[in-house]
Amino acid sequence: MKHLLFIYNPNAGKGLVKNNLSDIVDIFVKEGYFVSIYPTQGRLDAKKHVMRYGENYKLIVCCGGDGTLNEVVSGVMTLQRKPGIGFIPAGSTNDFAQSLALPKNMLKAARVAVTGSVFPVDVGEFDKKPFIYIAAFGAFTEVSYTTSQDKKNLFGHSAYIMEGIKSLPSLKAHHMVLRYRDTVIEDDFVYGMITNTLSVGGFKGLTGQRVSLDDGMFECLFIKEPRNAMEWQQIISALLGVNDKNDRIISFKASKIFVKSKERLPWVLDGEYGGTTNKVIIRNHRRAVEIIANWEKMFS
Repeated sequence: MKHLLFIYNPNAGKGLVKNNLSDIVDIFVKEGYFVSIYPTQGRLDAKKHVMRYGENYKLIVCCGGDGTLNEVVSGVMTLQRKPGIGFIPAGSTNDFAQSLALPKNMLKAARVAVTGSVFPVDVGEFDKKPFIYIAAFGAFTEVSYTTSQDKKNLFGHSAYIMEGIKSLPSLKAHHMVLRYRDTVIEDDFVYGMITNTLSVGGFKGLTGQRVSLDDGMFECLFIKEPRNAMEWQQIISALLGVNDKNDRIISFKASKIFVKSKERLPWVLDGEYGGTTNKVIIRNHRRAVEIIANWEKMFS
């Protein structure tokens, strides 16, 4: 008998997983799995549960937002024998689920979790904290962890946009030094992200057109401080692909990057608060975990 651990966040996605729980488990059982079910009780609970019991299972399937997936991946990274990971997206944005071409419908995603293709993916390391698809600071990043769960459930992706617009008047630039390979860049930045994803904030294409989830490389993007309102508009247009690249935007690929700032900055890891620091080395661990993906749709 194959053993499967199903971890779900009961508060994610308007709590819809509870309405589909019986049907989801039935899908797992019909594929020959003996299923253990665990609803998370709070922040970091999924990680702790995986660290304690994860090696007893062939497959761990989690249901929730990107933060729930992050916790499961973080737990699996501590294990000697790493089980495969399935993901049923139930958050507000589900960026990494889009990269894996996972269905938005819970039952369809549950079927992919137990019948899809094993896909090895890179895992980032930020000050010893794993992240699966993004580490970021600056404009809009606080929105992901300061927006209440009620607002996320009520408005979905638009909740992030509304809260982000409210934060623009207080935007602050940070003087920073970036080092990667043999390159050093020093400037004032309002935003930066180190990513391994096709989608950020629900928008595709922000990280470039040639993104591979298993190449050991991050897609990095940093935005210099705009000098006026017109430059803000030009930056947004460039990010959305309306205009050619803007000279206020720096983008590059790297497997390791050193970031240093004058003051301690809050960072976001996979949509959750990642702590504050003024100096960090961010590393890429190539093909560190195996996630079940919708292989045919990923490359169609």
